[in-house]
Amino acid sequence: MATSWVNSAERIGSDLHLELTGPGGRRAALIRALREAVRSGRLAPGTRLPPYRSLAADLGVARNTVADAYAELVAEGWLTARQGSGTRVAMGVLRPAARVPRKAPPRARGPRHDLTQGTPDASSFPRTAWLASYRRALQQAPNEVFGPGDPAGRIELREALTEYLARARGVHTEPGRIVICSGFAHALRLLFGGGVLRGPLAVEAYGLGFHRDVLAAAGVRTVPLPLDEHGARVDRLGRERAVLLTPAHQFPTGGPLHAARRAAVIDWARARGGLVLEDDYDGEFRYDRKPVGAVQGLDPERVVHIGSVSKSLSPAVRLGWMVLPERYVDAVLAVKGDREAWASVLDQLGLADFFVSGAYDRHVRRMRQRYRGRRDRLVAALAEHAPHIEATGVAAGLHAVLRLPPGTEASAVKAAAWQGIALDGLAAFRHPDTDMAADDGLVVGYATPSEHAYGPALEALCRALPPP
Repeated sequence: MATSWVNSAERIGSDLHLELTGPGGRRAALIRALREAVRSGRLAPGTRLPPYRSLAADLGVARNTVADAYAELVAEGWLTARQGSGTRVAMGVLRPAARVPRKAPPRARGPRHDLTQGTPDASSFPRTAWLASYRRALQQAPNEVFGPGDPAGRIELREALTEYLARARGVHTEPGRIVICSGFAHALRLLFGGGVLRGPLAVEAYGLGFHRDVLAAAGVRTVPLPLDEHGARVDRLGRERAVLLTPAHQFPTGGPLHAARRAAVIDWARARGGLVLEDDYDGEFRYDRKPVGAVQGLDPERVVHIGSVSKSLSPAVRLGWMVLPERYVDAVLAVKGDREAWASVLDQLGLADFFVSGAYDRHVRRMRQRYRGRRDRLVAALAEHAPHIEATGVAAGLHAVLRLPPGTEASAVKAAAWQGIALDGLAAFRHPDTDMAADDGLVVGYATPSEHAYGPALEALCRALPPP
């Protein structure tokens, strides 16, 4: 059996695989192979075939063998040959009838209005600016970028983050203490799944169940801390080795950690030899005042600051970072050593340029205005149609919690579903082991819908809210 690839793109436009097999010699085998390529659709009608000499050289056969095979197929009507046009697949060749696909089972109709939390407006992704940064990054990238890299991440991005986090979030660091990851959950897996940190871990009584699942999979026991109007009750910290907080904007209840408690949790970490994990998931988006700075600035050796662009740009970018105390850097890099866990180097370079060029700041300012307007519209709609319902928490982030009368949360979530709304009740974020009193509420993501869809979503939401 002889097998060859016809690989001259300028001759037929793509590679052609021919198997010369069966009885009758090379001419008969070539006729069968070409006939089957046309019949199966691999050679479409109108496709130009290689000249005799080129195909003969590729297949290792005599030129006359190819000429005779072409002539036979022209006589049979499979091919056409014209002076100046070469040999082509005939336009009228019958191809096998297309298979009729089996009818797909009916799908359940999805929600008309998406008010789930945690996702930015996908229609607002800065495509033009991102493409410009990506193009510049590729044009300027040294050749070594396309080889094995650094598990810490590209130095260009770590330098850009050092400047940005210091300026915008009050973080004190240097490039050597930043490790690039693909998001917050990935950071948790690196820290706990690899044994860099161990439990028990104190967490806020309300938070993402997905994060608790990641920790549980790593064998980490989580201990819930109650919340009040000043944030997490850090005075309830005991023998835990670390505490995970959302101090800029508690998720999902919406309040910042009070200044006195920020200082108190640092004092606890120093006294206990403990560690504070700071989830800065939407710290740039404060609408009523300047954003609160990062807790990490109070003691860089007692805080792991974790951030990403999932809320500010898009979760599709899949880039985040850990700002680590110096003593943990080598251990985290050792866990991350497998190249498969690294974030895309090209995306890192694009994001670095996005920061350095000022495009990231411009995008955040634009989205801050847009999301502030979205939240204001939500508050105004409640005041007009459901004045007994209050949007609680500070004016920040991409979601708000609507406090409901006691005992009405489950029915409100069901009513929202009847109105075609996707959203979550506050109970979905409650730690199963907390003894904190449960409040009824809806977690409304006002950033997710596109601009034109937001008004109808608010109207449907107000229809779903319980009466006074």
